[in-house]
Amino acid sequence: MEEQAAEQGTADEVVVVRLGGARYALPMAVVAEVGRPPQLTRVPGLPAWVAGLANWRGRVLPVLDLRPLLGGAALAATHGRLVVLHVDGVRVGLVTEGVDGSTALDLERLDAPPAHLPPSAAGLLAGQRTDDDGPLAVLEPAAVLGLSAQLPRVRRAG
Repeated sequence: MEEQAAEQGTADEVVVVRLGGARYALPMAVVAEVGRPPQLTRVPGLPAWVAGLANWRGRVLPVLDLRPLLGGAALAATHGRLVVLHVDGVRVGLVTEGVDGSTALDLERLDAPPAHLPPSAAGLLAGQRTDDDGPLAVLEPAAVLGLSAQLPRVRRAG
């Protein structure tokens, strides 16, 4: 089916990553780079899905671990791959268990996310497709970046 979409010119390139043993896709247009996970500094008081902050190419990069939101357990961030997303001038890193490569996928023709997912997970997904390797859920980059609204606000002494 993805081959047919690619022939018709409606397919988008996606990067396939593994999180919690499941496969997820991210639109290639928002993936800035993929690298080894850097050393992270954990910030006390933040949710488990915030893995920490990293020095990435001389800049502070917030790093997320979406597994707790997707129904899995957070794992050590020193293994796997870091996928750096860049959307509207904002960069954020995602800790993944690995990157399986890229593929063409028609992002306009996705099935609904599974009904059994917790709301925290369903809100992060644009939908899903099933291919020869099984289910492939598509992460919604805007929803991932929108997680920042759930973080506590810090007041600075003036």
